[in-house]
Amino acid sequence: MEQQPAPGMRVEIRDAEWRIKRVDYSSDGGYVLSCEGQSELVRGREIPFLTKLESVRVLDPRETELVDDTSGNFSASLLYIDSQLRKTAPSDEQLHLGQHAAIDHMNYQLEPALQALQQPRQRILIADAVGLGKTLEAGILTSELIARGRGKRILVLATKSMLGQFQQEFWSRFTIPLVRLDSVGLQRVRNRIPANHNPFHYFDRSIISIDTLKQDIEYRHHLEQAYWDIIIIDEAHNVADRGSNSQRSKLARLLSTRSDTLMMLSATPHDGKAESFASLVNMLDPTAIADPKNYQKQDYRDKGLVIRRFKKDVRDELRGNFPEREIEVASTRATAPEEAAYDQLTNVSFHNLDGRGQGAGQLFRTTLEKALFSSPQACLSTVRNRMDRLNKRLEKERDDEKVTTLVEDIDTLQGLASSLEAITPDQFSKYQLLKDQIRELGWTAKDTEDRLVIFTESIVTLEFLRDQLPGDLGLKDKQTALLRGDMVDKDQMDTVDQFNRAESPIRLLICSDVAAEGINLHHLCHRMIHFDIPWSLMVFQQRNGRIDRYGQTRQPQIRYLQTESDNAKVRGDQRVLEVLVNKDEQASRNIGDPSEFMGLYDEDAETEKVAETLESDEAGGFDLASVFEEMLDQQQENSEGPLANFTPETGLASQQQAVSPLPRVFPSGLEYAKTAISWLRENGESLSQDTEVDGQFFRIQAPEDLKQRLKFLPSEVCGKDDYFVLTPEKERIDEEIRRTRQEEDAAWPSIHYLWPIHPVMEWLSDRALNAFGRHTAPVLRLTGKLGQDEHIVLVHGGFPNRRGHVLVQDWVGFRIQAGEVTERLNWDELQSRYNLRPNQIPNPGNTGETASLQSLLPVAVRAAEQHLKTLKENFEAERGPELEKQYQRLRELKGEHEQQLEMELSQSGETETKKTRKRNERQQQIDRVFDDYRDWLDNTQKLENKPYIQVAAVLTGKEA
Repeated sequence: MEQQPAPGMRVEIRDAEWRIKRVDYSSDGGYVLSCEGQSELVRGREIPFLTKLESVRVLDPRETELVDDTSGNFSASLLYIDSQLRKTAPSDEQLHLGQHAAIDHMNYQLEPALQALQQPRQRILIADAVGLGKTLEAGILTSELIARGRGKRILVLATKSMLGQFQQEFWSRFTIPLVRLDSVGLQRVRNRIPANHNPFHYFDRSIISIDTLKQDIEYRHHLEQAYWDIIIIDEAHNVADRGSNSQRSKLARLLSTRSDTLMMLSATPHDGKAESFASLVNMLDPTAIADPKNYQKQDYRDKGLVIRRFKKDVRDELRGNFPEREIEVASTRATAPEEAAYDQLTNVSFHNLDGRGQGAGQLFRTTLEKALFSSPQACLSTVRNRMDRLNKRLEKERDDEKVTTLVEDIDTLQGLASSLEAITPDQFSKYQLLKDQIRELGWTAKDTEDRLVIFTESIVTLEFLRDQLPGDLGLKDKQTALLRGDMVDKDQMDTVDQFNRAESPIRLLICSDVAAEGINLHHLCHRMIHFDIPWSLMVFQQRNGRIDRYGQTRQPQIRYLQTESDNAKVRGDQRVLEVLVNKDEQASRNIGDPSEFMGLYDEDAETEKVAETLESDEAGGFDLASVFEEMLDQQQENSEGPLANFTPETGLASQQQAVSPLPRVFPSGLEYAKTAISWLRENGESLSQDTEVDGQFFRIQAPEDLKQRLKFLPSEVCGKDDYFVLTPEKERIDEEIRRTRQEEDAAWPSIHYLWPIHPVMEWLSDRALNAFGRHTAPVLRLTGKLGQDEHIVLVHGGFPNRRGHVLVQDWVGFRIQAGEVTERLNWDELQSRYNLRPNQIPNPGNTGETASLQSLLPVAVRAAEQHLKTLKENFEAERGPELEKQYQRLRELKGEHEQQLEMELSQSGETETKKTRKRNERQQQIDRVFDDYRDWLDNTQKLENKPYIQVAAVLTGKEA
């Protein structure tokens, strides 16, 4: 084909008319045209065509056949025009759709989408604090890209426990269907598609755990052969390169090259190591950072790659949606057996266990103390494990002196074990305190909407609580559930899902820190107890964020449990942990990021820092807590933090300017659906009697062509017998989501949000585009509103880029009299002047000759070409300097990367031969990265020379 194809064009292929829905590059140098059939034999079918193999003729808009519309009030024409408006992709940087999703509107949640849309391509790390709604922010941007024709193929990577939650959130709030490829879903997929088919080609939108991909060689291969419009990586810190060259990081780097749009979501994206954070930034933009070990924020800040806000930044907006939490540290006195164990632990010494040998993170005594602060059972397990290891060494040891020291260490451990065994549940003071706190909170298992979460770091402690607590609280079978990392993905998701359902018997959830990341536990729960205090402020943030998050309607009540000892060393160490509690709360209220207090940004490093602090005062001789607190305050005061100053300055006023409605004929989606259903029935479509628009609901029994589309959607979104109920009422959607949480075995919401990107609404608008047949446009005879020789040709056209995405487009009506254009009207002017709205224009239903009207089309098309050419020139004049800046910046960045390469080689002690080979390999890599980026700019930021134009309708005063 001679002309660049673009979405919206009508083309003729294989003697049938098609409308181009999407344009993609193909590996043979041509294009893949995703087309929907318009003529009778292919109507409703969607087929991809390769331009190198097919004869594609763009239908000349001058030859559009004009057909009189005889429908009442011109409803068919208005439906047809509105359907075309719905298929018109916005080409500006404003928000048109995402803000209308089924969510409570919060201005701050629009900012990531606004920031991303201002960039050449939408690649962004959304690094908001825990609980602010990163999934919703990703959904808003995804919705905008779908509206722009750049969201057909979507891949989401999430942690195992988050798959179901993320999938439901995207469907319930945004009606974006993601096929879940978990351990069960993968098997289901294998049963549905041929063995040699790529599931990522079969399902356009899917969600999968990166650990599943990591373990399945076959699916990694399929991954390399697929390409998406949008890739979202949830909890993205898990894919950072930490020097271990992990499978997760490798897969993420691969995926970063397989999509134009990449969204990364993480509340803790920086682990304190420059290289690991640089790896995330370079996945977003591989040209950004030349030296991963040494870079500044300005190296990537102006690219709009990062956005980060804390609760303090958006507190005014969150009133009523994010109540301030109530924090208390509950203490109790140690029992005599506990004091004996503390004393023995602080006085023991080891021959073979002390010291920071290879693989040792802290002194073994500190390890034991941390375990004992969790529970005597956890400490006893650690002691017995170490005794087993020493006994195995003893069996093999032949050196008498080493045998002696091993025996002494085993005896010491045995003595400590005896002390720990004496701490029975009734002598375990913190466990007794736990039961007291539960009673003081007023929690009982009777209230279905008052659930309790208990966190512990130790699996042994978790198992103790599982075995002991339900009986002591009088809980029934199935009222207690566990969440731990060794559960399979489906069990993790099911547990979270059941905990959030009112009719589920689960009342108490005992969690290890696998549950501290990402999942929502706040729907029926506002109480949390930390059975052991974490040694990392990042863990505080993650744990508390499970219930202290956007959407929480009750005040979160959070309790930390602690045992007070007479032992000076133990007492001092416990005060250090209290400092951590205070600093987490201080950060929540005033600072934002609690990690700033240590400046390490890594859970393990923070835990190690606390261990070192505790070990620095071996005898408990000074006020360790005060020293520790002063050290934290100085660190926070002197450190800006690696992700400070990434809060956008977008105010409400500027946001309002960046949000605008889309042009429409019908005032609501419900009115549109009602008219479309009536039109389908009038044209002989066999629809179920249950298909209707009633009040605020649109009900439809899917006909056969819609059922074909449903085959590629997750089964959870399809109602019984493919029956759908849609409503535009957000309050009703909220009620339905709450209803599903009331039922133990409820499926997903059976009432869906009615808005343009729901699959049923997309199907409906596709069908309505066939209202007047092949290469046709309706004639609206507006006698009395227009003179006999007064006509308006409504045209839509634009200039696509080389990828087929329209960057410049307009809807315009040309007023023609005596064969000349006398006025140009934009859509708003045209609609307002001639009242192009439902039931506003009487139609006598007469028909007449249209041959004379055909002569108007060349006049209108010429005018449209000139108008669009002017828009193109304005666009290029505005974008040209900015594009040249980008090219210049690319040249500078490439030079920085090459300089960094030469500096590394000059400092290397390798032979010249090895240096030459490295230089060539790295130079090729640098060339490839920058050539790819320049090619991408050429293909997406430059316009084709010829516009596409379509005649949408003719309005005339000529009588029939």
